[in-house]
Amino acid sequence: MVKIVRVRPVLLSAPYANTETNLEVAHHLKSGYRTCGMVEIMLDDGTTGLGEGYLAVFAPRIFEELIHLLSPTLIGRDINDHVQISHDLQVTTGYWSLQGAAQHALSAIDIAIWDCRAKLANMPLYRFLGYDGSPTLKLYASGGDSLHPDAMEVEFEQIQQLGCDVFKIRARNDDVNKATWCLKRGSQANIRIAIDMTQNLAMPSQSIDDIIAFLEQIGFNDRTAFIEEALGPDVIDQFPDLCSKVDIKIAGGEIITTFREIAQRVREHYYDIVQPDATVIGGVQSVVDVFTVANEVNCEVYVHCWGGAVGMMANYHAALSGGGKIAELPLPAFSIRDRMADWQVRDGQLHLPDTPGLGVHLTPEIEREFAFREDAVYACLVPQSHKLPDAVWR
Repeated sequence: MVKIVRVRPVLLSAPYANTETNLEVAHHLKSGYRTCGMVEIMLDDGTTGLGEGYLAVFAPRIFEELIHLLSPTLIGRDINDHVQISHDLQVTTGYWSLQGAAQHALSAIDIAIWDCRAKLANMPLYRFLGYDGSPTLKLYASGGDSLHPDAMEVEFEQIQQLGCDVFKIRARNDDVNKATWCLKRGSQANIRIAIDMTQNLAMPSQSIDDIIAFLEQIGFNDRTAFIEEALGPDVIDQFPDLCSKVDIKIAGGEIITTFREIAQRVREHYYDIVQPDATVIGGVQSVVDVFTVANEVNCEVYVHCWGGAVGMMANYHAALSGGGKIAELPLPAFSIRDRMADWQVRDGQLHLPDTPGLGVHLTPEIEREFAFREDAVYACLVPQSHKLPDAVWR
């Protein structure tokens, strides 16, 4: 028996993207810093494991307090009693947060437990999960939030250096010129364009007619890889209808916090591509289980990776184990990722290390360098007056 002796929340903040040219920073991160929320679990033999919850990007102190609240459920438990621990955490939070914030904290704890267990077995997590193939995974580049064409050119140069052949941009239905510009530039570089329509923050949502009109205006073709988050939370049940009306792959699911809900949507054909995130949906096993359900109905799975190094590595390990073919790679600079992870990207492929566990590390030096900032909080509400005219892309 190897017991849990300490559970510690860790909040770290680091400079994010280019403060002069990135729309996400201009709208949502006024300080220019972004936060990662992690949990560190220590065992009585000195082994430590790390997990991450995406909630901390938006509500870091709430994430921290959730970890404090859940710690007594973990202290003294055998790390290998994973199934029962998960059950007890669900019972602890289920009445008041069966969906939502608490699931992010449970996700972080689950990831940290997997990290510990794989380290105890002296195996990288993908091996511990049963994957015996090559530890490589194709990546698509994810960014496209540049404020003007010159900055977007820099992103295209970065993508070509990485060797990726799919680039996901952010564009709503009034960003026709931006999307058209990117499709043309992508065609020149032999890079297919995916479009995140960012409706997971939009209420009221755009309509299916809006989406169809947008696609017609940009002249989408086989160079358009997929559209993501095309409908908002107030019209979620319209996704199957959307899939039947447009001749392009529909992706979504990154904000879903329970396996049951995402499995139901997959089985009811809400998406052609489902995008679970281990830092949101309950952890590593939930993502692996999504692959199982998706494979039954020929739905593709592209794990969502927009957090820090711990969350990204958890998703990549789960994707390998589940049989994933391609995963997201964020383009915006976020130095804490590279400081904490041992991955390599060559020729558009992620190469995971054979380091035991997740392949991430946290040191006192890293904690001092990236000390948490109270102003590093993502603001979801954006004044419409902040939006730049689409004419800049003509």
